[in-house]
Amino acid sequence: MSDEISNRAGVSRKIGAQSYRDLLVWQKGVALAKEIYKLTVQFPSEEKFGLISQMRRATVSVPSNIAEGQARNTTGEFAQFISYAEGSLAELDTQMTIAVELTFLTSEKARPCLDSIAELRRMLNGLRRAIMCQSPSTRHS
Repeated sequence: MSDEISNRAGVSRKIGAQSYRDLLVWQKGVALAKEIYKLTVQFPSEEKFGLISQMRRATVSVPSNIAEGQARNTTGEFAQFISYAEGSLAELDTQMTIAVELTFLTSEKARPCLDSIAELRRMLNGLRRAIMCQSPSTRHS
């Protein structure tokens, strides 16, 4: 098997040669978190401990889980943390829908983040497929 791991989403790295910071999916996760923080500043102040907190927690969880998973010693653990990141994206998608329904956000303002969520889901799927092609005993970091 080649030392190169790739997927359709543009994630490419040498096994053991790069950190999570080099993963495009991690970089895009950080960018989404920044956008969510900017969007939620405009929410009503009474949502500080409600929807704002939930959305920020979910979005920060995406790149955090990618980083933690990549730092683990096994491919299986990395795949599990990718699943956690996907779960956080599903939470965030739901919370964005609620924010639009409550008119805290317009559909137009929500659209770029919803598009990023969909892109990150595809990228995480691709990353999981790529790492699972490795031997189960292969250390990936």
